[in-house]
Amino acid sequence: MIDAVVEAIRLAVTRIPDDVVLALREAYEREESKIARFNLRNILKAIEIGKIESIPVCQDTGTVTFFVEAGVESPYLGGLRGLLTEATRRATHEIPLRPNAVDVLTGGNSGDNTGRDVPLIHWELVPGDAIRIAVLPKGGGSENCSALAMLIPGEGWEGLKRFVVEHVKACGGKPCPPVILGIGVGGGADHALLLAKKALLRKVGERNPDGRIAKIEAELLEEVNSLGVGPMGMGGKTTALDVKIEVAHRHPASFPVGLVVQCWANRRAFVEIEPDGSAVVRG
Repeated sequence: MIDAVVEAIRLAVTRIPDDVVLALREAYEREESKIARFNLRNILKAIEIGKIESIPVCQDTGTVTFFVEAGVESPYLGGLRGLLTEATRRATHEIPLRPNAVDVLTGGNSGDNTGRDVPLIHWELVPGDAIRIAVLPKGGGSENCSALAMLIPGEGWEGLKRFVVEHVKACGGKPCPPVILGIGVGGGADHALLLAKKALLRKVGERNPDGRIAKIEAELLEEVNSLGVGPMGMGGKTTALDVKIEVAHRHPASFPVGLVVQCWANRRAFVEIEPDGSAVVRG
């Protein structure tokens, strides 16, 4: 099982998912700016090199983040945190990954991407005896552009649109666009941001099943791309590849909006662990 998680981390950092690659190629084809096309061409070249050479596509291999759907009857539930930590430690040395776990007080680097609450693990207990693990390596540059807005209910969805568009414009090239925007709405401050990050696990082009929310995703994508920030912030038609929104019910007095910005390297992979210990890795 540890081998499978190591392999999933390797797959995530060395191979960009097909849906992301397709979106980048389509962006390249529709761009008219020579600089934008140059930047997108280099991005696509980096993706190809990573795939052929089996090396990380970006030097920032991110904070290793796991989303775990754990069957409450799984015999491996109790040891899962240790398993994921050991897999992260091994992946750091074997792939290798850049050590990105730093003590907030001393500034010391652990050297293996593990430490207090790292790797980041988000748990969801579900019926059954199987475990599904999503691996999401999250780069620091794009994470720095994530934000929370505690809107008043009267601002609602129009307030959300203003917040997102203005924030993306202010970030410019910092998060290495074209970006993918994960947006969480509702719950509380912490849950809105969690929903936003979880939204990044959906494929580019995959809309929210609620048609009303899907419509807002498409509208926001169009508005963000009208900003002209473009690839790497140097101008162009494509500032974002997609916008994903996840929602929860909210308190009557607040309208929380979490925004998690992901760079073009939207890296992800998945592991499924069966009750007999067999594990399947997929991109």
